Amino acid sequence: MGDTQSCLCCIFAFLKSSAAVMKKIFCFMPLLMLMLSIVGHAQTGLSVTPPRVYFTVAPGESQRQKITVSNVSKTSTLDLSISLNDWSYDEKGNNLIHNAGSTPTSCAKWVAILPSSFFSLAPGEHRDIEVQLAPPANLKDSIAVHTAMLYVSQLNPVDDVSQKGTNIKVAVRTGIKLYQRLPISRNANLDIENFAKVKEELVLKFANIGNVWADGTASCELLNRQTGKKTTLKDIIFYSLPGNKRDIYFTLPQALEKGEYVASAVLNYGDDATVKLAELEFKHE
Repeated sequence: MGDTQSCLCCIFAFLKSSAAVMKKIFCFMPLLMLMLSIVGHAQTGLSVTPPRVYFTVAPGESQRQKITVSNVSKTSTLDLSISLNDWSYDEKGNNLIHNAGSTPTSCAKWVAILPSSFFSLAPGEHRDIEVQLAPPANLKDSIAVHTAMLYVSQLNPVDDVSQKGTNIKVAVRTGIKLYQRLPISRNANLDIENFAKVKEELVLKFANIGNVWADGTASCELLNRQTGKKTTLKDIIFYSLPGNKRDIYFTLPQALEKGEYVASAVLNYGDDATVKLAELEFKHE
């Protein structure tokens, strides 16, 4: 999944049986930074905004940004901690999570949480937290963008009952993405490398050859060359980082008429709404 999302939300449910066996369930909802609500007798919820935080800072300098952490529960106090991981995209735009400092693009070790990484929120309370990012002065790499994932995790699970009547303990964890780039001129640039039909899908391949993140929308329209009928496929939102290669999959409608088609795919991205176009002729049988 892509950054339909950005941030990652994890719900941890620990099930208790008479044999005291625990089962840990992970549910990942990439790039969604909204209120989490666990249905049951008790409710717990955590919100962190914004879902992405951007830093423009040179080596040897520092920059601070604020995030807001909110306890949306009406009944439960949340004991919380902040931790950091690395993250990356795969070629389909899914989020991959790694240990902090384990990837070449990591900035996790440059991050400090102020005033503390541990705090509590009463029901309905919110708090502003400062995130400071300071690239080391001796940084020598030529990587255009460094990233990290900041997690806010609940330390005190609350008792609840599942829909099947099982006693459970519920805790929540929410993640937001951090981005760091150098204070240089931005160059958002995507290069379309291939556009092809693979079975019942059209696959658009592109690479981010710029020096900054490039987010946007991929769209595709089909023209039946015999009838002139146009078919618009579902738009796909994408996110990319410098050096990323990305595959976008447009699924052909099941009811698409047989015939010869021209497919026009468009990448629309960046603050200045840059457009890249690719065309493909294919036969649908």
